[in-house]
Amino acid sequence: MRTILKSNNFWLKKATIALIILVLALNMPIKEISAAWGYDDVISGDSLMGTNQSLPQKTINIVLTGYSSTSDQTDDTPFITASNTRVRDGIVAANFLAFGTKVKIPSLFGDKVFTVEDRMARKHDNKMDIWFPERYLAKNFGIKEADVIILE
Repeated sequence: MRTILKSNNFWLKKATIALIILVLALNMPIKEISAAWGYDDVISGDSLMGTNQSLPQKTINIVLTGYSSTSDQTDDTPFITASNTRVRDGIVAANFLAFGTKVKIPSLFGDKVFTVEDRMARKHDNKMDIWFPERYLAKNFGIKEADVIILE
């Protein structure tokens, strides 16, 4: 019986070490890990590696347009985005960025953060479309060129 317990303890230690190495390798955000394992008050910082560095920001200059939830500007589900969320203030459509990417357009909107949750027609690969609740607001926005800061 003693050898069985020793053997199980050995594999448990190996599995624990492997899990720790995996978590460190992935450098998961600390909020997810501390919530899952109950270590909210033990670890501080943004990651297990202890780095509080923010990701470098990339700035691009692109053409911006506005759109609203009308059938002639969208598909057959005008109030649902391509990422399957409901339209709301702060949504942008962009084909060249992943869903969930956060962006700022400081020259037009100050510190307001937008989230990419929609797509445009394929021919608009180098543009960004900002959602507006009313058609006249989108039309009034028109076509603008501005620097967009990609946050994440």
